[in-house]
Amino acid sequence: MTAMAGIAARRLRAQRLTGEPFTSAVDAVRWLGAVQAQDHIGARWALGMRVGGATEDDLDRLFDDGAILRTHVLRPTWHFVLPEDIGWLLRLTGPRVRAGLAGRWRRLEIDEQAVGRAGAAFVAALGGGRHRTRRELGEVLSRVGISPEGQRLPHFLLTAELDGIIVSGPRRGKEHTYALMAERAPAAVGMERGEAIAELALRYFRSHGPAQVQDFVWWSGLTVADTRRAIALVRPALERQVVEGKEYWFDPGAAPGPRKTEAPAAHLLPNFDEYTVAYRDRSAILHQDVPVDPTLFAFGSILSNVLTIGGQVRGGWRRRVGRGAMTAEIRLLAPLTAAETAAVAAAVQRLGAYLQHPVDTAFAPSPGSA
Repeated sequence: MTAMAGIAARRLRAQRLTGEPFTSAVDAVRWLGAVQAQDHIGARWALGMRVGGATEDDLDRLFDDGAILRTHVLRPTWHFVLPEDIGWLLRLTGPRVRAGLAGRWRRLEIDEQAVGRAGAAFVAALGGGRHRTRRELGEVLSRVGISPEGQRLPHFLLTAELDGIIVSGPRRGKEHTYALMAERAPAAVGMERGEAIAELALRYFRSHGPAQVQDFVWWSGLTVADTRRAIALVRPALERQVVEGKEYWFDPGAAPGPRKTEAPAAHLLPNFDEYTVAYRDRSAILHQDVPVDPTLFAFGSILSNVLTIGGQVRGGWRRRVGRGAMTAEIRLLAPLTAAETAAVAAAVQRLGAYLQHPVDTAFAPSPGSA
């Protein structure tokens, strides 16, 4: 096993993609700290892979009940977080994301006065458990004389999330709704900034390690200075190792990767899974003997739906539905061994159990193949 393959294997264990799974998706979100979730369907499957016996219906219930929330935090994109964590996470990372919106606000003719009026309108419309869809909140803005046209509405909603005014509500059919954060997360925990930085860093390096400083900077949206401060605060709880000239931090109590004699584990990772998206340096997930062809993936990136074997990218995949049948269509970067093919079959079976629907496997021709 190469050094990078060893890093990949240890990350699989840390993220509970191998080894002992979580018993609850709530525990998975708490362990990971936050789970990128702009692809809501994919993010639910990301949690499902890490929880023993989880189904899509289980994840839907937890989301609709508010046990898991979805909001903009860490970076300017949606994440799953817990009600108990949303307050301190927003106070820690929200101002930096908000500051980054200034240029876009100018182009959209949005100012702080308009943001304040929009926030007040949202509070009035959502109070008392009145959950509303994005379209309905656009109508609320129109009634108070604020144009929601174009990208203005998404920015008013985004800013209200960052300011801790609104958060995800239960789904209404296939539509998402918004709710007041004060009602959805009344017991949100507060932390002093130094404590919050340390808590976020500890969760990240324990759940995503081995990882580098630059990885945490990317994932958290914090500065290098904040990260160095955080590591200094939690250093007694972490271990440092230099691999191929790179400094990695991780939980010293973490289980090692699989033994050489163990069968490889395959995973059908969704778009923006924490295993791929949570690192700036993604070299550990690239197989040294299997070059990546960007045309193989949904949007030309390994952040899209990818097949990994032993934690390293071996192809792309997509779920295809038609006439009552469901298929995992897989495009390979290189041929598989018999053991790897068996691992892929097991991964497809896990997807079927999660969806509570049989899933067939189809190996589609790769781009450029004969």
